[in-house]
Amino acid sequence: MKKFISYKVLISVFLFFPIFYANAQFEKGDKMAGTSVLSLLYNNGNADISVAQIGSTNSINRNFNFSFSPSLGWFVSDATVVGASLNVNPKGSKISYEQNGTTYQSDKLNQFSIGVGSFVRHYLKSSSSYLPFGQFGFNLGFSSLSSEGFQYSGANPNVIKRTYDGQSNGGFYANAGFLAGFTKLLGENAGLDFYLGYSFSFDKHTFKKTTLVDNGNNGSVDETLKNETTTRFINHGFSGGIGFQIFLKKKKK
Repeated sequence: MKKFISYKVLISVFLFFPIFYANAQFEKGDKMAGTSVLSLLYNNGNADISVAQIGSTNSINRNFNFSFSPSLGWFVSDATVVGASLNVNPKGSKISYEQNGTTYQSDKLNQFSIGVGSFVRHYLKSSSSYLPFGQFGFNLGFSSLSSEGFQYSGANPNVIKRTYDGQSNGGFYANAGFLAGFTKLLGENAGLDFYLGYSFSFDKHTFKKTTLVDNGNNGSVDETLKNETTTRFINHGFSGGIGFQIFLKKKKK
């Protein structure tokens, strides 16, 4: 019971101790440096697929997603921040299909995007250590996409092996969004952001792919197929997140 009470005391101190800092207003010329909390996602899963005509197949999925978005802003008034951000996001996936211990298809995809953005944040007045805000942002940048894989089809002696690789050319993305949330002050110079948001995004890639066909799986290339595909994606999305901010007071003269 004593340990439970001590935990409640610590939580209360964390949530309410910085409340006296809320009376210290921001000033024009202050800076705000921050980032979304660094995120690294990797998952590994598999699924069993059973088709009556061909038997049981095992699918193995591996994915990773890493994102980093530092930002720097300047207070143009005691409540409004204007700033810029850098956005870095590499991600990849690999899907393999196995039957009777043999992999008959594998698809690997890697994507890397980097860009810059701008934002405007406005804080609402608050008498507590929770400072509500609204923020509008716009980002644009470039991305690259590559893929490779193979597939076996048919049965001996008429097995067909297809191998392919592809590369995007001139990938481009742009997105705009609105966030609403609050900054929980952890002291006079630091805070945690909690927010929900809506975004509208556009993505374009021109993808060139080469496929080599080996009829009979004897190591020879019997056919070479090439194609070029241009894709354009428009997406509406909702998100939530956590960020960390450092508030730097302007130098007094």
